[in-house]
Amino acid sequence: MKKVYLALLFTFFLLFTASAQQKQTFAIKDGNFLLDGKPFQIHSGEMHYSRIPQPYWRHRLQMMKAMGLNAVATYVFWNYHEVSPGVWDFKTGNKNLAEYIKIAQEEGLFVILRPGPYVCAEWEFGGYPWFLQNVPNMVIRGNNTAYLAATKAYFSELYNQVKDLQITKGGPIIMVQGENEFGSYVTQRKDIALADHKKYSAAVFQQLKDIGFEVPFFTSDGSWLFEGGALPGALPTANGESDIKKLKEVVNKFNNGEGPYMVAEFYPGWLDHWAEPFPTQTPEETVRQTQKYLDNQVSFNYYMVHGGTNFGFTSGANYDKEHDIQPDMTSYDYDAPISEAGWATPKYNALREILKTDKTPNVPARTPVITIPNITLTTAVDLADLKSKITPVIEDNPLTFEQLNQGDGYVWYSKKFTQPISGKLELKGLRDYAIVYVNGKKVAELNRYYKKYDCEIEVPFNATLDIVVENMGRINYGSQINDNNKGIISPIIINGETITGDWKMYQLPMAAAPDLTSYKNSAKPNRPTLYQGSFNLTKTGDTFLDMRDWGKGIVFINGINIGRYWSVGPQQTLYLPGCWLKKGKNTIVIFEQKNETIQKVIKTILTPILEDLKPEKGQ
Repeated sequence: MKKVYLALLFTFFLLFTASAQQKQTFAIKDGNFLLDGKPFQIHSGEMHYSRIPQPYWRHRLQMMKAMGLNAVATYVFWNYHEVSPGVWDFKTGNKNLAEYIKIAQEEGLFVILRPGPYVCAEWEFGGYPWFLQNVPNMVIRGNNTAYLAATKAYFSELYNQVKDLQITKGGPIIMVQGENEFGSYVTQRKDIALADHKKYSAAVFQQLKDIGFEVPFFTSDGSWLFEGGALPGALPTANGESDIKKLKEVVNKFNNGEGPYMVAEFYPGWLDHWAEPFPTQTPEETVRQTQKYLDNQVSFNYYMVHGGTNFGFTSGANYDKEHDIQPDMTSYDYDAPISEAGWATPKYNALREILKTDKTPNVPARTPVITIPNITLTTAVDLADLKSKITPVIEDNPLTFEQLNQGDGYVWYSKKFTQPISGKLELKGLRDYAIVYVNGKKVAELNRYYKKYDCEIEVPFNATLDIVVENMGRINYGSQINDNNKGIISPIIINGETITGDWKMYQLPMAAAPDLTSYKNSAKPNRPTLYQGSFNLTKTGDTFLDMRDWGKGIVFINGINIGRYWSVGPQQTLYLPGCWLKKGKNTIVIFEQKNETIQKVIKTILTPILEDLKPEKGQ
């Protein structure tokens, strides 16, 4: 027995010794990134776990490794994990962040973690949970007691998931970013003193340190914004900086006269809005800039190396002088080296030629792609039939989504008029898109993108006014991030009169695919409609739903919301991952808001359509 015990002890010692030998070190010292004490250049790509179906994580990480990269960077999306106040999910499906990080390590990639709390990322509300707006005295992204209590709770939950995955514990996490592009926010909020901004960003870093993160920290800003964004004790990195001389000068200025030098967001493509052209960058441009970084020992992170998809209601929005909102598309293809569906593009192949070594693995095979014969839609139900089974909230004035304790989806506002009224309907507080009906007949589309907030209207005696409002995604960048309520957020005015009394609000969050089994067909043109159909498969594979004959809405496949479509383009297809299909029977449910014609089938094609712009279809 003693011999067995000694043998087991010896085996344990060998395993422990092997483990200790495999543990690596990472540090920022003497102007360098040091891996195991030796200078190390980071060749990273940004790729977000939440934008890729979990069964495809390994394939996409293998694609990165085969391109010649040695690290993956990812934001952590606070609102993706705090699903309701105090309720956290880091385990189910795409939310299992720890699994994603472990797979990255298994595939030979280090991990750069970007936990925010603000992330931007063309993501709903920049990563903030929508319900923070309901917390008394909460001011997000500021030196505010209620807000900092919330960030501490978030960081604590996150740390419990990843603490043992730091390189100091044998994991792959080599760096952690605090806040994100804070220098931009400082310039956007000049009403706040720089000293107060700095107190906030310092408080965020201190929370990360106090919770237990022990790998190096960094900040990430445009090179002209370091004054507001850089912090002592964190390496400043310059987003989008192509001028090597300027990069080194500004980092030296804010980092004690030395490097290392890193571009934490190097853009090989750009983000996409509905109703606007799809931005592209040639492979030659991306390769030329990459070569500059390689020749000058500059570390970099492609943002994005693989964009993926804004499934469900996860896409955010921007704004500019011409548009009060610029909602982001469902596709987050980003013209990245790895396409939305995980394909190697010409840009990928060109970059691989200058990044690969003799140890770089082969490019993994594509996931199979299939077409599905036209899917017959056997059920078509007017949304009013579902509304009739919902108990409305009744108030004198319309309530916002947040006041209704609803984050996403749609709210149907309705009012019965006992007296006639006509004139201009003004909906200045529309957030974001509405179709207006009088006695069931469509009279107008109102749209925050086109700044169309009014229409002529005639409401006869004993008539009903219905306004079906869609939240198109909360703003994720800029000073207006603190003004992100949805629905109808101001009084409704007709002919100069404020319309009050007995507004009914029917909540349609569409958190799950509506069950239409008990409904009869009732769809009519120009009425919001739910369609359902089923189809059988003998084999599965990725495909693309062809939405060119449709108007505006969302699609569920086997209960999963795969995202929004809108006829304005430039995106005219929806990526349907084959891992969410199954052999045998599959179900599709479509909510079509405009429904200009009754649809009978939906089609699939083999390749995406991301550059077919038709803005006139949204006016």
